[in-house]
Amino acid sequence: MSALREALAHPLHYPPKAQPACGWALPLGVKLTLNILDLDHSLTGQAPIARRLASGRATRLDLLDLGPKLRLWSTEKTWKRFVERLAQRPRPRDARPEILFVGSGDYHHLTPAFLADLKEPVSLIHFDNHPDWVRFAPKRHCGSWVNRALKMPAIQRIVTLGPCSDDLHNPQLRGGNLGALKRGRLQLFPWQHPPSKVWGRVGDGAGHQQQENHLHWRNLADLDWGAFLDQMIASLPTEAIWITIDKDVLASEDAATNWDQGGMRLTHLLQALRALAAGKRIIGIDVCGEFATPAFSNAFKRWEAKSDQPPPERWSPQDLQRNAATNEALIDLFEELFP
Repeated sequence: MSALREALAHPLHYPPKAQPACGWALPLGVKLTLNILDLDHSLTGQAPIARRLASGRATRLDLLDLGPKLRLWSTEKTWKRFVERLAQRPRPRDARPEILFVGSGDYHHLTPAFLADLKEPVSLIHFDNHPDWVRFAPKRHCGSWVNRALKMPAIQRIVTLGPCSDDLHNPQLRGGNLGALKRGRLQLFPWQHPPSKVWGRVGDGAGHQQQENHLHWRNLADLDWGAFLDQMIASLPTEAIWITIDKDVLASEDAATNWDQGGMRLTHLLQALRALAAGKRIIGIDVCGEFATPAFSNAFKRWEAKSDQPPPERWSPQDLQRNAATNEALIDLFEELFP
């Protein structure tokens, strides 16, 4: 564990890319609003993010004092403090999207705060190894935030892409919001998962078909990815979309996170982002799923993390470098798509 802490405190730095003639000084007319929410120290030591912070092409929001209190779940008091601090961030001045990097997937429940000011109908595209749809978890919980987003007036549909986790094994016993699937407000497409046992009638949906007491999933790993993306994008009910990414959707070759991980590869994710940008108007993207050393505000959170998450010792210092490489690929794409 000491080697892991050392890697987080002193991450490897990649040599800088070839610099343009103007250097890294912030030029007039920079297009991308890139906000780094520093909740857990997981982002600012990564070379691609550190370079952009140093050059002024990204903005750091110091939220380290709130990080342990927000991690996994939040009280309403802490949530209000977070929302007040979040309001101070730079915002896009025109139609270009806002990009936020958030840190560990333990903070995915912050996404509804980013969606609070939506002024038009929006479809939410959700990449994750977990459906985050548990109904009996606290309402400000990283495992239940999708239910809160579904109640927001602007959100017309949520499409969850990539889960492989045990949340889909007997989902009713685990508190899964199958009612949202039944109503069609939520569509869920696992990357790879066997049929899920259910009781009662859920019915068929875009990502599943019910046969007796099992939901048979439309597994993405078995589909033509490009053709699926075209079909999914064409079926969205809105022109405007928000994209939320938990990098635990990715295979361990492409990310090292605090949670169990899925089977999607980075190439699939990048292809999906390109297709979404070509077919719809992206108004915002938030990204979580870094690895951060466990730091919680109370014993119950420590117990919850130990019960639900794989041991942090499984990652070597070299493993953690995948996150910087993946974030560089994502940011490079964002800068290309939204120049």
